[in-house]
Amino acid sequence: MSDPVVVLDDLRAESDEVDLLVGELSQEQWGAPTPAPGWTVAHQIAHLAWTDRAALLAATDAEAFAAETAKALAAPDRFVDEGAEEGAKLPPAELLARWREGREQLQEALRAVPPGVRFPWYGPPMSASAMATARLMETWAHGQDIADALGVVRVPNARLRHVAWIGHRARDYAYLVRGLPAPAAPFRVELVAPDGQVWVYGPEGAAQKVTGPALDFCLLVTQRVHRDDTALVAEGPDAEHWLTIAQAFAGPAGPGRAPEGS
Repeated sequence: MSDPVVVLDDLRAESDEVDLLVGELSQEQWGAPTPAPGWTVAHQIAHLAWTDRAALLAATDAEAFAAETAKALAAPDRFVDEGAEEGAKLPPAELLARWREGREQLQEALRAVPPGVRFPWYGPPMSASAMATARLMETWAHGQDIADALGVVRVPNARLRHVAWIGHRARDYAYLVRGLPAPAAPFRVELVAPDGQVWVYGPEGAAQKVTGPALDFCLLVTQRVHRDDTALVAEGPDAEHWLTIAQAFAGPAGPGRAPEGS
């Protein structure tokens, strides 16, 4: 994902798709519960707006972002929920306008970042393309929660390749945030894309391997589905264990989702 322009264009398209889900909602629909416990549709959009603001600070004002990081470290299990809760209290029209304005400001800031420059984040430092990929991943994941809450079935598309890439790339981070040693050897991941192509990550011949639908992998690494509710196949005990803890997003270890029907 070396070309930030391509990723930023896809991020804009992903954001516009989520915007279509919420742009005409009623007050009641903004309060609809989503699969994330305690989070309504408003919480989901508030979180996207909050994270876009944090990303903007990281890319443009390292000192201000350091202050935000200090707040997160002081309340690692609460700062995400608190940020969403604060935004969800806004009138829907104001929240929607804030999200739209913030994501456009972030677009402009990331497009202006010089090549090779990295800036701080809650996980490893980010380049503009990596940050855009992370924002697309989160936008897609929270958009999925919104779609589920509204009973909308989204058609997967080629933008999932960004989510799959960061999901594979973040393998070791899932171990780090749980205080576990990451496997020394790389894994192979082979995913069937929505158009039937195969997306491949990792070296051929790796002893640990994951195969299956790209959509299932993306849902799993964003913790929108339980491992047991996917068609993913793991070859090797390390690969199987990874699929139970995989996490594409920065921050504390997520609790994941319960199996369907539980």
